[in-house]
Amino acid sequence: MSHAAAREAICRLGHSLYARGLTFGSSGNISVAVPDGWLMTPTNVTLGDLDPARLSHIATDGSLIAGEPPTKEAFLHRVMYEGRPDAGAVVHLHSTHSVAVSVLADIDPEDVLPPITAYYVMRVGRLPLVPYFPPGDTALAEAVRPLVGKHHAVLLANHGPVVAGTSLSAAAAAIEELEETAKLHLMLEGHRIRPLTPEQVAVLRHRFG
Repeated sequence: MSHAAAREAICRLGHSLYARGLTFGSSGNISVAVPDGWLMTPTNVTLGDLDPARLSHIATDGSLIAGEPPTKEAFLHRVMYEGRPDAGAVVHLHSTHSVAVSVLADIDPEDVLPPITAYYVMRVGRLPLVPYFPPGDTALAEAVRPLVGKHHAVLLANHGPVVAGTSLSAAAAAIEELEETAKLHLMLEGHRIRPLTPEQVAVLRHRFG
């Protein structure tokens, strides 16, 4: 993807996420890999008001090449790319239902959400919970690093989801599926449910990776 196309795609996605209430205020950030580094949303800018010309252009060593200063969670994007060589984009949101699930006391930190739907299994898979760190704390990167080789999506405790995808559209589809599954999980709390069986999950993982 060219720089110009990537800039437009980031802004288009940001506007869409904001308009649909999946992000709010200046929360959330998006990045796309380009040949000489990454294009990333700037710090303290709402995703609903992104300007292609003002996006941060970051070198692979983390230095700013051009544009405004990047999100203070740029290090989180970098660790996702470093652990997943096939990643073409990373999306991080503070989406309401995913954050709500991240603060529940009785969740499995190895796999936070049950396999409620086939599309959740196909697009997200297993979702580990990362312990809480204050916003901008670079120690978070070291907590995430051991997980990204096995998982392209993680849930940050009391914070929100981070998803890497082979493309921006793949990362967006996965994080939206994650948010919808979190919403369903909360809606079903207290009810008897019938999640997919281990055999059904295994078939999906075999067919769709």
